[in-house]
Amino acid sequence: MWTVIYMAQTKESVLNVQELLAAANLAVRVRPVGGGTEDGYFEILVPETEAQLAHTILIKNGY
Repeated sequence: MWTVIYMAQTKESVLNVQELLAAANLAVRVRPVGGGTEDGYFEILVPETEAQLAHTILIKNGY
């Protein structure tokens, strides 16, 4: 099961978080919210079993 761990407002933010989590070998999915525009909101998801680790990584990196 995939779990939302972060919401980002810009594509640039999404890419930064996605790269950070991928560098830690975590599986990452991105899902647009609403209209899915270039600068709309996006959900960043990881498998439920990796959610705690993903949160720790985000906090350590200022997210």
